[in-house]
Amino acid sequence: MTTSPPHAPPGAPPRPQPAADGLVSAARRNLREIVHGLAHPSHPPVPPLADASKRWRRLLPYVVVFTLAAVFVPVTLSMLTNQYGMAEGLAGLLTVAQTAPLLMLAHRPLQAWWIVFPADIVGALVLLVYREPLMDIWPWPPPTLICYLFVMLAVALRETRRTVVSVWALTAVASLVLHLGGTDRSNGTSALLPAFGAVFMVIGAVIRERGDAQRRLAEQETISEAERAQRTLLEERARIARELHDVVAHHMSVITVQADSAPYRIGGLPEQAREEFATIAGSARESLTEMRRLLTVLRSDGTKGERAPQPGLDRVQQLVEATVRAGLPAELSLPTQLPNVPQTVDVSAYRIVQEALANVIRHAPGARTRVSVASDGTHLTVLVVNDRAEKPDSPLETTGTGHGLVGMRERVRLTGGTLDTGPLPEGGFRVAARLPLPPVAPTVPEDS
Repeated sequence: MTTSPPHAPPGAPPRPQPAADGLVSAARRNLREIVHGLAHPSHPPVPPLADASKRWRRLLPYVVVFTLAAVFVPVTLSMLTNQYGMAEGLAGLLTVAQTAPLLMLAHRPLQAWWIVFPADIVGALVLLVYREPLMDIWPWPPPTLICYLFVMLAVALRETRRTVVSVWALTAVASLVLHLGGTDRSNGTSALLPAFGAVFMVIGAVIRERGDAQRRLAEQETISEAERAQRTLLEERARIARELHDVVAHHMSVITVQADSAPYRIGGLPEQAREEFATIAGSARESLTEMRRLLTVLRSDGTKGERAPQPGLDRVQQLVEATVRAGLPAELSLPTQLPNVPQTVDVSAYRIVQEALANVIRHAPGARTRVSVASDGTHLTVLVVNDRAEKPDSPLETTGTGHGLVGMRERVRLTGGTLDTGPLPEGGFRVAARLPLPPVAPTVPEDS
Protein backbone atom coordinates (compact mmCIF):
# COMPACT_ATOMS: atom_id res chain seq x y z
CA MET A 1 0.00 0.00 0.00
CA THR A 2 1.53 3.32 -1.08
CA THR A 3 1.13 6.40 1.16
CA SER A 4 1.82 10.06 0.54
CA PRO A 5 4.84 11.65 2.20
CA PRO A 6 4.22 13.32 5.56
CA HIS A 7 4.27 16.82 4.09
CA ALA A 8 1.78 15.99 1.32
CA PRO A 9 -1.79 17.17 1.78
CA PRO A 10 -4.40 14.55 2.69
CA GLY A 11 -5.89 12.80 -0.32
CA ALA A 12 -3.02 13.81 -2.64
CA PRO A 13 -1.84 11.13 -5.10
CA PRO A 14 1.47 9.42 -4.23
CA ARG A 15 4.55 10.77 -5.89
CA PRO A 16 5.95 8.64 -8.73
CA GLN A 17 8.81 6.36 -7.75
CA PRO A 18 12.20 7.61 -8.97
CA ALA A 19 13.69 5.77 -11.94
CA ALA A 20 16.72 4.66 -9.93
CA ASP A 21 14.52 3.06 -7.25
CA GLY A 22 12.53 1.31 -9.98
CA LEU A 23 15.67 -0.16 -11.51
CA VAL A 24 16.88 -1.32 -8.11
CA SER A 25 13.55 -2.98 -7.36
CA ALA A 26 13.53 -4.70 -10.76
CA ALA A 27 17.09 -5.92 -10.24
CA ARG A 28 16.23 -7.31 -6.80
CA ARG A 29 13.15 -9.02 -8.17
CA ASN A 30 15.10 -10.60 -11.03
CA LEU A 31 17.86 -11.67 -8.66
CA ARG A 32 15.33 -13.37 -6.37
CA GLU A 33 13.84 -15.18 -9.36
CA ILE A 34 17.28 -16.31 -10.54
CA VAL A 35 18.20 -17.60 -7.08
CA HIS A 36 14.85 -19.37 -6.79
CA GLY A 37 15.33 -20.96 -10.22
CA LEU A 38 18.81 -22.19 -9.32
CA ALA A 39 17.63 -23.57 -5.97
CA HIS A 40 14.36 -25.20 -7.13
CA PRO A 41 14.25 -27.52 -10.16
CA SER A 42 11.45 -26.77 -12.59
CA HIS A 43 10.59 -30.45 -13.14
CA PRO A 44 9.83 -33.42 -10.90
CA PRO A 45 12.58 -36.03 -10.41
CA VAL A 46 11.38 -38.10 -13.36
CA PRO A 47 13.91 -39.20 -16.00
CA PRO A 48 13.42 -38.32 -19.66
CA LEU A 49 11.49 -40.83 -21.77
CA ALA A 50 9.69 -42.09 -18.64
CA ASP A 51 6.44 -42.15 -20.60
CA ALA A 52 7.88 -44.05 -23.57
CA SER A 53 5.93 -47.09 -24.66
CA LYS A 54 8.97 -49.34 -25.13
CA ARG A 55 11.01 -50.48 -22.16
CA TRP A 56 14.41 -49.98 -23.78
CA ARG A 57 13.60 -46.31 -24.33
CA ARG A 58 12.70 -45.87 -20.68
CA LEU A 59 16.00 -47.47 -19.68
CA LEU A 60 18.07 -45.43 -22.14
CA PRO A 61 18.72 -42.42 -19.78
CA TYR A 62 20.02 -44.78 -17.08
CA VAL A 63 22.32 -46.51 -19.54
CA VAL A 64 23.72 -43.15 -20.67
CA VAL A 65 24.47 -41.81 -17.18
CA PHE A 66 26.01 -45.09 -16.00
CA THR A 67 28.19 -45.17 -19.10
CA LEU A 68 29.37 -41.60 -18.52
CA ALA A 69 30.20 -42.33 -14.88
CA ALA A 70 31.99 -45.57 -15.77
CA VAL A 71 34.14 -43.71 -18.30
CA PHE A 72 34.97 -40.48 -16.47
CA VAL A 73 35.64 -41.83 -12.97
CA PRO A 74 38.77 -43.87 -13.89
CA VAL A 75 39.92 -41.39 -16.57
CA THR A 76 39.76 -38.41 -14.18
CA LEU A 77 41.45 -40.32 -11.35
CA SER A 78 44.24 -41.51 -13.64
CA MET A 79 44.89 -38.03 -15.04
CA LEU A 80 44.98 -36.32 -11.65
CA THR A 81 47.42 -38.84 -10.22
CA ASN A 82 49.62 -39.55 -13.24
CA GLN A 83 49.59 -36.30 -15.22
CA TYR A 84 49.33 -33.80 -12.39
CA GLY A 85 51.14 -35.77 -9.65
CA MET A 86 48.30 -35.40 -7.14
CA ALA A 87 48.13 -37.63 -4.10
CA GLU A 88 45.81 -40.61 -4.58
CA GLY A 89 43.60 -39.77 -1.61
CA LEU A 90 43.04 -36.16 -2.65
CA ALA A 91 42.64 -37.19 -6.29
CA GLY A 92 40.04 -39.76 -5.29
CA LEU A 93 37.98 -37.20 -3.37
CA LEU A 94 38.06 -34.73 -6.26
CA THR A 95 37.22 -37.46 -8.75
CA VAL A 96 34.18 -38.57 -6.80
CA ALA A 97 32.94 -34.99 -6.37
CA GLN A 98 33.50 -34.12 -10.04
CA THR A 99 32.23 -37.30 -11.75
CA ALA A 100 29.94 -39.28 -9.41
CA PRO A 101 27.10 -36.71 -9.75
CA LEU A 102 26.84 -37.79 -13.38
CA LEU A 103 24.60 -40.56 -12.05
CA MET A 104 22.11 -37.85 -11.02
CA LEU A 105 21.74 -36.36 -14.51
CA ALA A 106 18.76 -38.55 -15.39
CA HIS A 107 16.70 -37.36 -12.41
CA ARG A 108 18.25 -34.22 -10.87
CA PRO A 109 20.63 -32.44 -13.24
CA LEU A 110 20.41 -29.12 -11.41
CA GLN A 111 21.41 -30.72 -8.10
CA ALA A 112 24.25 -32.49 -9.90
CA TRP A 113 25.47 -29.12 -11.19
CA TRP A 114 25.49 -27.73 -7.65
CA ILE A 115 27.96 -30.50 -6.73
CA VAL A 116 30.11 -30.54 -9.86
CA PHE A 117 30.48 -26.76 -10.21
CA PRO A 118 32.05 -26.11 -6.76
CA ALA A 119 34.09 -29.33 -7.03
CA ASP A 120 35.61 -28.19 -10.36
CA ILE A 121 36.49 -24.79 -8.86
CA VAL A 122 38.13 -26.45 -5.84
CA GLY A 123 39.99 -28.79 -8.18
CA ALA A 124 41.31 -25.81 -10.19
CA LEU A 125 42.52 -24.11 -7.00
CA VAL A 126 44.21 -27.31 -5.80
CA LEU A 127 46.03 -27.69 -9.14
CA LEU A 128 47.67 -24.29 -8.57
CA VAL A 129 49.83 -25.97 -5.92
CA TYR A 130 51.36 -28.25 -8.54
CA ARG A 131 53.48 -25.77 -10.49
CA GLU A 132 55.25 -28.19 -12.82
CA PRO A 133 52.86 -31.05 -13.68
CA LEU A 134 53.34 -33.32 -16.67
CA MET A 135 50.15 -31.88 -18.24
CA ASP A 136 50.07 -28.10 -18.01
CA ILE A 137 46.34 -27.58 -18.74
CA TRP A 138 44.58 -25.29 -16.28
CA PRO A 139 42.04 -24.46 -14.87
CA TRP A 140 39.92 -27.17 -16.54
CA PRO A 141 41.66 -30.48 -17.31
CA PRO A 142 40.19 -32.33 -20.31
CA PRO A 143 38.10 -34.88 -18.32
CA THR A 144 36.77 -32.12 -16.07
CA LEU A 145 35.85 -29.94 -19.05
CA ILE A 146 34.08 -32.71 -20.98
CA CYS A 147 32.26 -33.96 -17.88
CA TYR A 148 31.06 -30.45 -17.10
CA LEU A 149 29.76 -30.02 -20.67
CA PHE A 150 27.53 -33.07 -20.20
CA VAL A 151 26.22 -31.56 -16.97
CA MET A 152 25.40 -28.29 -18.74
CA LEU A 153 23.65 -30.21 -21.54
CA ALA A 154 21.52 -32.10 -19.02
CA VAL A 155 20.59 -28.85 -17.26
CA ALA A 156 19.61 -27.27 -20.57
CA LEU A 157 17.43 -30.27 -21.43
CA ARG A 158 15.37 -30.01 -18.24
CA GLU A 159 15.43 -26.47 -16.84
CA THR A 160 13.92 -23.16 -17.90
CA ARG A 161 15.68 -20.64 -20.08
CA ARG A 162 16.36 -18.31 -17.14
CA THR A 163 18.04 -21.08 -15.15
CA VAL A 164 20.09 -22.20 -18.14
CA VAL A 165 21.39 -18.68 -18.76
CA SER A 166 22.19 -18.30 -15.06
CA VAL A 167 24.20 -21.54 -15.02
CA TRP A 168 26.17 -20.46 -18.07
CA ALA A 169 26.77 -16.99 -16.63
CA LEU A 170 28.10 -18.39 -13.34
CA THR A 171 30.35 -20.75 -15.30
CA ALA A 172 31.69 -17.89 -17.42
CA VAL A 173 32.31 -15.72 -14.34
CA ALA A 174 34.14 -18.54 -12.56
CA SER A 175 36.32 -19.15 -15.63
CA LEU A 176 37.13 -15.45 -15.91
CA VAL A 177 38.00 -15.11 -12.22
CA LEU A 178 40.26 -18.15 -12.31
CA HIS A 179 41.95 -16.87 -15.45
CA LEU A 180 42.62 -13.47 -13.90
CA GLY A 181 43.81 -15.06 -10.66
CA GLY A 182 46.27 -17.35 -12.39
CA THR A 183 47.30 -15.68 -15.63
CA ASP A 184 50.73 -17.25 -15.45
CA ARG A 185 49.19 -20.71 -15.34
CA SER A 186 46.11 -20.31 -17.55
CA ASN A 187 46.58 -21.49 -21.09
CA GLY A 188 43.19 -20.90 -22.75
CA THR A 189 40.96 -23.61 -21.30
CA SER A 190 39.25 -20.96 -19.17
CA ALA A 191 37.66 -19.64 -22.37
CA LEU A 192 36.91 -23.07 -23.84
CA LEU A 193 34.42 -24.03 -21.14
CA PRO A 194 32.10 -20.98 -21.58
CA ALA A 195 32.36 -21.23 -25.36
CA PHE A 196 31.59 -24.94 -25.65
CA GLY A 197 29.13 -24.65 -22.77
CA ALA A 198 27.13 -22.06 -24.69
CA VAL A 199 26.95 -24.41 -27.69
CA PHE A 200 25.86 -27.37 -25.60
CA MET A 201 23.26 -25.34 -23.74
CA VAL A 202 21.80 -23.91 -26.93
CA ILE A 203 21.51 -27.42 -28.34
CA GLY A 204 19.85 -28.68 -25.15
CA ALA A 205 17.47 -25.71 -24.98
CA VAL A 206 16.43 -26.19 -28.60
CA ILE A 207 15.76 -29.89 -28.01
CA ARG A 208 13.79 -29.14 -24.84
CA GLU A 209 11.67 -26.41 -26.41
CA ARG A 210 11.00 -28.62 -29.42
CA GLY A 211 9.85 -31.41 -27.09
CA ASP A 212 7.65 -28.97 -25.14
CA ALA A 213 6.11 -27.75 -28.40
CA GLN A 214 5.38 -31.32 -29.48
CA ARG A 215 3.78 -32.11 -26.13
CA ARG A 216 1.62 -28.99 -26.29
CA LEU A 217 0.63 -29.86 -29.85
CA ALA A 218 -0.30 -33.40 -28.79
CA GLU A 219 -2.34 -32.03 -25.88
CA GLN A 220 -4.08 -29.58 -28.20
CA GLU A 221 -4.85 -32.36 -30.66
CA THR A 222 -6.30 -34.44 -27.83
CA ILE A 223 -8.44 -31.50 -26.70
CA SER A 224 -9.52 -30.80 -30.28
CA GLU A 225 -10.44 -34.45 -30.79
CA ALA A 226 -12.50 -34.44 -27.61
CA GLU A 227 -14.22 -31.20 -28.63
CA ARG A 228 -14.85 -32.61 -32.12
CA ALA A 229 -16.41 -35.75 -30.62
CA GLN A 230 -18.56 -33.65 -28.31
CA ARG A 231 -19.66 -31.43 -31.18
CA THR A 232 -20.51 -34.50 -33.27
CA LEU A 233 -22.57 -35.89 -30.41
CA LEU A 234 -24.46 -32.62 -29.97
CA GLU A 235 -25.12 -32.34 -33.70
CA GLU A 236 -26.51 -35.87 -33.80
CA ARG A 237 -28.69 -35.22 -30.76
CA ALA A 238 -30.01 -32.03 -32.34
CA ARG A 239 -30.79 -33.86 -35.57
CA ILE A 240 -32.57 -36.65 -33.69
CA ALA A 241 -34.47 -34.05 -31.68
CA ARG A 242 -35.66 -32.39 -34.89
CA GLU A 243 -36.88 -35.72 -36.18
CA LEU A 244 -38.63 -36.50 -32.90
CA HIS A 245 -40.39 -33.17 -33.16
CA ASP A 246 -42.30 -34.45 -36.18
CA VAL A 247 -43.25 -37.63 -34.35
CA VAL A 248 -44.44 -35.87 -31.20
CA ALA A 249 -46.11 -33.09 -33.20
CA HIS A 250 -48.16 -35.69 -35.06
CA HIS A 251 -49.45 -37.20 -31.81
CA MET A 252 -50.16 -33.77 -30.31
CA SER A 253 -52.08 -32.79 -33.45
CA VAL A 254 -54.18 -35.95 -33.16
CA ILE A 255 -54.91 -35.12 -29.51
CA THR A 256 -55.95 -31.59 -30.50
CA VAL A 257 -58.29 -32.80 -33.24
CA GLN A 258 -59.83 -35.46 -31.04
CA ALA A 259 -60.37 -33.04 -28.17
CA ASP A 260 -61.90 -30.40 -30.47
CA SER A 261 -64.21 -32.85 -32.23
CA ALA A 262 -65.29 -34.84 -29.15
CA PRO A 263 -68.33 -32.63 -28.35
CA TYR A 264 -69.56 -33.11 -31.92
CA ARG A 265 -68.86 -36.84 -32.14
CA ILE A 266 -70.26 -37.74 -28.74
CA GLY A 267 -73.76 -36.57 -28.03
CA GLY A 268 -75.19 -35.67 -24.66
CA LEU A 269 -71.90 -34.56 -23.08
CA PRO A 270 -72.33 -32.46 -19.95
CA GLU A 271 -70.99 -28.93 -19.94
CA GLN A 272 -68.18 -29.91 -17.56
CA ALA A 273 -66.93 -32.56 -20.01
CA ARG A 274 -67.04 -30.04 -22.87
CA GLU A 275 -64.92 -27.62 -20.86
CA GLU A 276 -62.46 -30.42 -20.06
CA PHE A 277 -62.07 -31.31 -23.73
CA ALA A 278 -61.57 -27.62 -24.57
CA THR A 279 -58.85 -27.38 -21.92
CA ILE A 280 -57.11 -30.46 -23.34
CA ALA A 281 -57.21 -29.00 -26.86
CA GLY A 282 -55.82 -25.67 -25.63
CA SER A 283 -52.98 -27.37 -23.75
CA ALA A 284 -52.12 -29.44 -26.84
CA ARG A 285 -52.00 -26.31 -29.03
CA GLU A 286 -49.77 -24.56 -26.49
CA SER A 287 -47.45 -27.57 -26.39
CA LEU A 288 -47.21 -27.52 -30.19
CA THR A 289 -46.28 -23.83 -30.09
CA GLU A 290 -43.55 -24.45 -27.52
CA MET A 291 -42.21 -27.35 -29.55
CA ARG A 292 -41.96 -25.15 -32.64
CA ARG A 293 -39.92 -22.64 -30.63
CA LEU A 294 -37.66 -25.43 -29.39
CA LEU A 295 -37.20 -26.66 -32.95
CA THR A 296 -36.19 -23.14 -34.02
CA VAL A 297 -33.46 -23.18 -31.39
CA LEU A 298 -32.22 -26.63 -32.40
CA ARG A 299 -32.16 -25.90 -36.10
CA SER A 300 -28.99 -24.31 -37.38
CA ASP A 301 -29.07 -20.89 -38.98
CA GLY A 302 -30.06 -20.97 -42.61
CA THR A 303 -31.48 -24.52 -42.54
CA LYS A 304 -35.05 -25.30 -43.40
CA GLY A 305 -37.22 -27.98 -41.94
CA GLU A 306 -37.95 -31.13 -43.88
CA ARG A 307 -41.44 -31.19 -45.30
CA ALA A 308 -41.52 -34.92 -46.12
CA PRO A 309 -42.80 -37.32 -43.43
CA GLN A 310 -40.26 -39.22 -41.40
CA PRO A 311 -39.38 -42.61 -42.94
CA GLY A 312 -39.91 -45.91 -41.19
CA LEU A 313 -39.65 -49.66 -41.67
CA ASP A 314 -42.11 -49.48 -44.58
CA ARG A 315 -39.35 -47.78 -46.58
CA VAL A 316 -36.46 -50.11 -45.70
CA GLN A 317 -37.07 -52.16 -48.84
CA GLN A 318 -36.81 -49.02 -51.01
CA LEU A 319 -33.62 -48.10 -49.19
CA VAL A 320 -32.03 -51.50 -49.86
CA GLU A 321 -33.13 -51.43 -53.52
CA ALA A 322 -31.52 -48.00 -53.96
CA THR A 323 -28.35 -49.34 -52.38
CA VAL A 324 -28.29 -52.28 -54.81
CA ARG A 325 -28.67 -49.89 -57.74
CA ALA A 326 -25.65 -47.97 -56.36
CA GLY A 327 -23.51 -51.11 -56.82
CA LEU A 328 -23.67 -52.71 -53.36
CA PRO A 329 -24.93 -56.33 -53.38
CA ALA A 330 -27.40 -56.32 -50.49
CA GLU A 331 -30.02 -58.76 -49.29
CA LEU A 332 -33.04 -57.92 -47.14
CA SER A 333 -34.94 -60.11 -44.72
CA LEU A 334 -38.10 -58.34 -43.57
CA PRO A 335 -41.25 -60.05 -42.26
CA THR A 336 -44.51 -59.18 -43.92
CA GLN A 337 -46.20 -58.58 -40.59
CA LEU A 338 -44.62 -56.69 -37.73
CA PRO A 339 -46.17 -56.05 -34.33
CA ASN A 340 -47.18 -52.61 -33.22
CA VAL A 341 -43.99 -50.54 -33.56
CA PRO A 342 -43.89 -47.07 -31.93
CA GLN A 343 -43.04 -44.30 -34.32
CA THR A 344 -39.84 -43.48 -32.43
CA VAL A 345 -38.61 -47.06 -32.80
CA ASP A 346 -39.82 -47.10 -36.40
CA VAL A 347 -37.76 -44.03 -37.34
CA SER A 348 -34.73 -45.19 -35.33
CA ALA A 349 -34.69 -48.61 -37.03
CA TYR A 350 -34.81 -47.02 -40.48
CA ARG A 351 -32.01 -44.56 -39.65
CA ILE A 352 -29.81 -47.35 -38.25
CA VAL A 353 -30.16 -49.34 -41.48
CA GLN A 354 -29.53 -46.18 -43.51
CA GLU A 355 -26.35 -45.26 -41.59
CA ALA A 356 -25.03 -48.85 -41.68
CA LEU A 357 -25.48 -49.13 -45.45
CA ALA A 358 -23.88 -45.72 -45.95
CA ASN A 359 -20.86 -46.85 -43.92
CA VAL A 360 -20.52 -49.99 -46.07
CA ILE A 361 -20.60 -47.91 -49.26
CA ARG A 362 -17.97 -45.50 -47.90
CA HIS A 363 -15.56 -47.94 -46.27
CA ALA A 364 -16.12 -51.29 -48.03
CA PRO A 365 -17.55 -50.64 -51.51
CA GLY A 366 -18.77 -53.79 -53.23
CA ALA A 367 -18.95 -55.89 -50.05
CA ARG A 368 -21.88 -58.29 -49.86
CA THR A 369 -24.30 -57.03 -47.20
CA ARG A 370 -27.20 -58.66 -45.39
CA VAL A 371 -29.95 -56.61 -43.77
CA SER A 372 -32.34 -58.31 -41.37
CA VAL A 373 -35.25 -56.89 -39.39
CA ALA A 374 -37.07 -59.27 -37.04
CA SER A 375 -39.23 -59.17 -33.94
CA ASP A 376 -39.96 -61.58 -31.11
CA GLY A 377 -42.88 -59.53 -29.79
CA THR A 378 -40.89 -57.75 -27.07
CA HIS A 379 -37.92 -56.45 -29.06
CA LEU A 380 -37.21 -55.36 -32.61
CA THR A 381 -33.84 -56.63 -33.87
CA VAL A 382 -32.04 -54.78 -36.67
CA LEU A 383 -28.99 -56.54 -38.08
CA VAL A 384 -26.68 -55.26 -40.85
CA VAL A 385 -23.65 -57.44 -41.65
CA ASN A 386 -21.22 -56.92 -44.51
CA ASP A 387 -18.40 -59.16 -45.73
CA ARG A 388 -14.90 -58.10 -46.68
CA ALA A 389 -14.82 -55.95 -49.81
CA GLU A 390 -13.98 -58.20 -52.76
CA LYS A 391 -13.51 -55.45 -55.32
CA PRO A 392 -10.10 -53.80 -55.64
CA ASP A 393 -11.73 -50.38 -55.39
CA SER A 394 -10.23 -48.22 -52.69
CA PRO A 395 -12.54 -47.07 -49.89
CA LEU A 396 -14.15 -43.71 -50.36
CA GLU A 397 -13.07 -42.82 -46.82
CA THR A 398 -10.09 -44.29 -44.98
CA THR A 399 -10.88 -42.60 -41.66
CA GLY A 400 -14.48 -41.95 -40.75
CA THR A 401 -15.81 -39.00 -38.79
CA GLY A 402 -17.78 -41.23 -36.45
CA HIS A 403 -21.08 -39.45 -37.11
CA GLY A 404 -22.79 -42.69 -38.17
CA LEU A 405 -21.94 -44.74 -35.09
CA VAL A 406 -22.63 -41.79 -32.80
CA GLY A 407 -26.07 -41.34 -34.37
CA MET A 408 -26.83 -45.05 -33.98
CA ARG A 409 -25.83 -45.04 -30.31
CA GLU A 410 -27.93 -41.98 -29.57
CA ARG A 411 -31.01 -43.42 -31.31
CA VAL A 412 -30.66 -46.72 -29.48
CA ARG A 413 -30.14 -44.93 -26.16
CA LEU A 414 -33.24 -42.85 -26.85
CA THR A 415 -35.41 -45.94 -27.22
CA GLY A 416 -33.81 -47.78 -24.29
CA GLY A 417 -32.27 -50.51 -26.46
CA THR A 418 -28.79 -51.92 -26.98
CA LEU A 419 -26.29 -51.60 -29.84
CA ASP A 420 -23.44 -53.95 -30.75
CA THR A 421 -20.98 -52.88 -33.45
CA GLY A 422 -17.55 -54.11 -34.43
CA PRO A 423 -15.41 -55.91 -37.02
CA LEU A 424 -15.85 -59.61 -37.74
CA PRO A 425 -13.00 -62.13 -37.32
CA GLU A 426 -13.07 -63.11 -41.00
CA GLY A 427 -13.35 -59.49 -42.15
CA GLY A 428 -16.29 -57.20 -42.57
CA PHE A 429 -18.40 -55.36 -40.04
CA ARG A 430 -21.50 -56.01 -37.96
CA VAL A 431 -24.18 -53.66 -36.66
CA ALA A 432 -26.81 -55.18 -34.38
CA ALA A 433 -29.47 -53.08 -32.65
CA ARG A 434 -32.09 -54.41 -30.24
CA LEU A 435 -34.96 -51.97 -29.67
CA PRO A 436 -37.69 -52.64 -27.08
CA LEU A 437 -41.34 -52.77 -28.13
CA PRO A 438 -44.34 -51.91 -25.94
CA PRO A 439 -46.18 -54.84 -24.43
CA VAL A 440 -49.13 -56.09 -26.39
CA ALA A 441 -52.42 -55.35 -24.69
CA PRO A 442 -54.38 -58.53 -23.93
CA THR A 443 -57.47 -59.00 -26.03
CA VAL A 444 -60.79 -59.21 -24.19
CA PRO A 445 -63.00 -62.02 -25.56
CA GLU A 446 -66.43 -60.94 -26.60
CA ASP A 447 -69.45 -62.31 -24.75
CA SER A 448 -71.18 -64.98 -26.72
